[in-house]
Amino acid sequence: MSLNVVSLVGRVGTEPDVRYFESGSVVCKLTLAVDRRSRNNDQPDWFNLELWGKTAEVAAQYVRKGSLIGVTGALKFDHWKDRTTGMDRSQPVIRVDRMDLLGSKRDSEQPVAAGGFDEF
Repeated sequence: MSLNVVSLVGRVGTEPDVRYFESGSVVCKLTLAVDRRSRNNDQPDWFNLELWGKTAEVAAQYVRKGSLIGVTGALKFDHWKDRTTGMDRSQPVIRVDRMDLLGSKRDSEQPVAAGGFDEF
């Protein structure tokens, strides 16, 4: 048995970068700052997120830099060859399956969920 599940809650560090493809697919990339549980919490941990489909569209419409969100997904690694040095490079990315909007102008309302549900 194997398991690859990542759950994070944090603040969005960049405006969503949304790309639409001729095939009809849509991808949204953004970064997430997550405070580490420690006494010397000077710097957050930063994560690169990748959202696809309806979840990406919801993020494009409602998520902004500074938004508080919760995500669940899987860890993957993007691999490429550096154009200037020719060296192999890699970067960890969280492939988001579910996103919850936790903070908004109307914090008293229920969080909006995206991904894995039929409500959108």
